[in-house]
Amino acid sequence: MEELTYRKAGVDIDEGERFVKLIAPLVRKTFRPEVLTDIGSFGAFFRLDVARYREPVLVSGTDGVGTKLKVAFMTDRHDTVGIDLVAMCVNDILTGGAEPLFFLDYFATGRLAPEKAAHVIEGIVEGCRQAGCSLIGGETAEMPGFYPEGEYDLAGFAVGIVDRAAIIDGSEIREGDRLVGLLSSGLHSNGYSLARKVLFDAGKMDVSAYLPDLGTTLGEALLRPTRIYVKACNALKEKIRVKGIAHITGGGIPGNLPRIFPDGAAAVIKRGSWPVPAIFGLIEKTGNVPGEEMTRTFNMGIGCIMVVSGDEAEHAVSLLKASGFDSQIIGVVVKGNKEVTYD
Repeated sequence: MEELTYRKAGVDIDEGERFVKLIAPLVRKTFRPEVLTDIGSFGAFFRLDVARYREPVLVSGTDGVGTKLKVAFMTDRHDTVGIDLVAMCVNDILTGGAEPLFFLDYFATGRLAPEKAAHVIEGIVEGCRQAGCSLIGGETAEMPGFYPEGEYDLAGFAVGIVDRAAIIDGSEIREGDRLVGLLSSGLHSNGYSLARKVLFDAGKMDVSAYLPDLGTTLGEALLRPTRIYVKACNALKEKIRVKGIAHITGGGIPGNLPRIFPDGAAAVIKRGSWPVPAIFGLIEKTGNVPGEEMTRTFNMGIGCIMVVSGDEAEHAVSLLKASGFDSQIIGVVVKGNKEVTYD
């Protein structure tokens, strides 16, 4: 009988060790002063500076990139989905007013290709840089026979901190408050099962085709990274009382905005109050997708909504613009039962 080894079974330990050496210098660039351990330890140590808080509360979140990864495989571009991974996690925890502290990733594949995997980590590092958090740990799982050749999956885990008195939970939202919508970069990381079905199956489109209406190739438009709104939230919280923050992901505005409303509150969204990226029109037209289905599947150009008092809304838009984030006043809070209607 042939002598069997782990490598012959599909797992190359040497390649795994080479991958760690490739990414170590990248990962160290994200380390905040609170990080106490280097790459390679069994557990990552992070020292909390609790003196900054009267009653510190940890906030955690986890997410993935979803079938947007299929577009990365189609284009063989892997340096942006890591940004998406960080964004989907940190944008969730910042809705509670939390400052992201550290991030961990899980990368699983059938056969490890260190250079390709390193490109993914480059994106995660860039996402952590934008969010101001440390990439302090992760897991690389080589699982032969489990994933199709050349494919992988990603999961991310973020931990942040907020003083209990500063938690943003939507409880102070009242009738007359305004909804400030921060523009998205496109689809972000939601709705790709529908987008791929429409564009590649029904529309028979080529991922490398240049589309004038998009001003780029289809693949580039679909891989545009999710915006990270940490700096935007920080800029606003320092000057304005933010009553609520909603991360607009799967389910769109109707599925996410009501999650932060107290009893008795609802919202009216003004149609046409923000620019909708062309990719959404392409999907709607190509797939004959009903308008209601579009709004409950995609973010439609709004990646985050902040609720502020009516007399502070214009100031909020100005502050956000000065911080590099375009936004619009897109609606108002009204009396109701946590529903969203469009005017």
